[in-house]
Amino acid sequence: MSLDLIIRNARVCDGSGGPSFTGDVGVRGGRIVAVGEVSGDAAEVVDAKGLVVAPGFIDPHTHYDAQLVWDGLAQPSLEHGITTIVPGNCSLSLAPLRAEHRELLGATFRKIEEMPKNAFDAGLTWKWETFGEYVDAIRGGLGINVAPAVGHSLIRLWVMGDDARERAATDDEIAAMQEALRECLRAGAIGMSGSWVDIDHENRPVPARLAEPKELDALCAVLGEFGAILQIVPEFWDADLLCARIDILADLSRKHGISTTFSPLFDSNAAPELCGIALERIKLQTAHGARVVPQMQTRPIDLSFDLTAPMSTFATLPSWWATTLMPHDQKLAALRDPEHRAKLKAEIEHFMMPIGLQIDFADAFVKRPGPNSKHLEGRTIRDIAAERGCHIAEAIIDVALEDDLQTSYGLEALGHNDTAKIANFLAEPLIGIGAGDGGAHVTNFSTYGDTGYLFSQYVRGHKTLSVEQAVHKLTWDIANLWGIKDRGLLKPGYAADLVIFDPAAIDRGPEISVDDLPADGFRYIRRAAGIEQVFVNGRRAYSRDGGYTEARTGAIVPMAA
Repeated sequence: MSLDLIIRNARVCDGSGGPSFTGDVGVRGGRIVAVGEVSGDAAEVVDAKGLVVAPGFIDPHTHYDAQLVWDGLAQPSLEHGITTIVPGNCSLSLAPLRAEHRELLGATFRKIEEMPKNAFDAGLTWKWETFGEYVDAIRGGLGINVAPAVGHSLIRLWVMGDDARERAATDDEIAAMQEALRECLRAGAIGMSGSWVDIDHENRPVPARLAEPKELDALCAVLGEFGAILQIVPEFWDADLLCARIDILADLSRKHGISTTFSPLFDSNAAPELCGIALERIKLQTAHGARVVPQMQTRPIDLSFDLTAPMSTFATLPSWWATTLMPHDQKLAALRDPEHRAKLKAEIEHFMMPIGLQIDFADAFVKRPGPNSKHLEGRTIRDIAAERGCHIAEAIIDVALEDDLQTSYGLEALGHNDTAKIANFLAEPLIGIGAGDGGAHVTNFSTYGDTGYLFSQYVRGHKTLSVEQAVHKLTWDIANLWGIKDRGLLKPGYAADLVIFDPAAIDRGPEISVDDLPADGFRYIRRAAGIEQVFVNGRRAYSRDGGYTEARTGAIVPMAA
């Protein structure tokens, strides 16, 4: 039979988690038509000897909602083997949204997900209000598959207007929210996302947090009608609160017959026992018929910060936070004022990030220097402070002042201090891979590299997962949980989303800063290693040698029936 594509001689990891085998994959019309020994010819034949062919990886926790408007490839996802993304997490999507609330949502998005205002505003040309109109606005230019979630905060704002930020909903408003959610699910939403923790640009709870239990229950009833999923962000830094939230999700899962997922399950050096306690509670609720799946990121956090704007780094440092909010000239004056500098020095000595992560600012280094600090690139604040005979806070401030605050600093490998412990958690069938935050925090930390790090650290390094198990966690495990149709397996009839990679080389690549955002904005991204070729619905979308192609065969993926 004549096919469009045959991948020959590969190590086939089909996504099921079962043993791999040497064989071929045949593709026609964007679908897999044969797996195993494929005879006949094809328009294109790829010899993958020595390489793995697997279903395209799925990223269940992204914030590419805005980026997809100007970049239908969701770069750099494809470079990491990702062929399907789920945007719209943490109660925030870009629809449904009335025109009068665009600036409010933009400010909230930029605060929570740390997106540069100039890039966010320049890249978005609002052409939608309903969820269906948003989907139509991005559909035509997609080079990657998108399974969008709708945000609970957006549904509240759509129905209640500004009151969504002020009070509980009435019974009539809850009924209207149910119908709004139905419309979003019919228009292509894969599920609904919520949050119990996030705050907006005015430091007020996001609208989803004002929902009474009966409101969330009513919306989950609608999710149950469609077989859709609930994603939520709990108090992931506190074991007792997290277990209470797991119990709530379990009750909703059993009552409405839905899957629930929360993100992240985070290993904090301030609460090293938390993950183990949470896992035991998940096992208990699973044994009683609930489906509550945590998302754990595989990689440590590489943090970046500067003094140009508020960042999560300063969220528990009130004087630093207030300083970054100031207009530029006022900020410069404050940073030079001895009395104000004394406040900043005092605060930085007793610091813990809001996620319960303890860090030492002395370990920070000059990551992206301005023109006057090129000679300091890579130097630590500890060394610079010692050389200048000053406090670490003064070193951070003075180096930044020398370049009109354009200097960016870095902190590497935060969290995940005990990788052997993380390896055991990731090997647990009840723990999923996710919480990567692709598209968010673009000047704060690079949010990609989870896929490669899973293989390099935990397959090749700790050997707690096989290649087959790692592929399963990145493919069918996620597709099955989220109800993503015809993806996640190498199986005849399924979409031909394929990744070819070198199992001995796949890894997260170097972090770099790139000036590829609208309005000359920059961001940090990670390149990948070992990803050879990526196909989306049967067409090559990326290759290591050729980079991105012109193919735009991405789709809004439907829920499984």
